[in-house]
Amino acid sequence: MSSVLFRTLHARFDASALRGLLTPRKPRNPLLKLALGLVGVAILAVLLVVGLFVGAAMVSFGLMRGALRARKAASVRSDVLDAEYRIVTRPGQPALR
Repeated sequence: MSSVLFRTLHARFDASALRGLLTPRKPRNPLLKLALGLVGVAILAVLLVVGLFVGAAMVSFGLMRGALRARKAASVRSDVLDAEYRIVTRPGQPALR
């Protein structure tokens, strides 16, 4: 069924002119090929550097946030009751260890 659909769709819409317009082609001039290759490498390098800086900023933000949060958690609160607990087992129940 799908092959019939694609065959009829292809027969209804011929995109060969549009495909030729949108297909990327390498230039024939060797200097232009080299220049475009260097532009591509430069774009990749810029993206790599930006990604490294963004990643380093995220890691440093997380470390600073954790350090500040730990400092706040170390303060003693007056509304917390500190106690020791002991687990009492009921007869007839299996141990949960």
